[in-house]
Amino acid sequence: MAAASKAYVEHAAIRVRDIHWHIRFFRDVLGMAMREIDGTQAQPRQYWTLGGMQFIASPDFDGPEGRLAHLGVMCEDLEAALAAAASFGVSEMPQGRNWLRLPDGLAVELIQASPGAVAQALAINPRA
Repeated sequence: MAAASKAYVEHAAIRVRDIHWHIRFFRDVLGMAMREIDGTQAQPRQYWTLGGMQFIASPDFDGPEGRLAHLGVMCEDLEAALAAAASFGVSEMPQGRNWLRLPDGLAVELIQASPGAVAQALAINPRA
């Protein structure tokens, strides 16, 4: 079966106890600058980096399932991806129809990419 649409993982969302430590580490060690922030610099609730990380401030999180909140996946054709996903036993999450809970519990956020963006991202071979 051919894929209904091409896509790539745009970000991984992770719950962290100390969001400021993670911001500094990924910025100072890996050069991942801020792309977006929810909240203020002094008190960020969420923080996205260029390079695909999303940190969610969660100082009291102690869940047995780990700290991965969800995968954000950029889709070439969101509607085609949602139609194809329907036959896989996924369920829609309260966040919206583009948020899917997979049978093993993984949360996936499907995001419509701008025209040509997925092809450009997939054309990059970082090991070449």
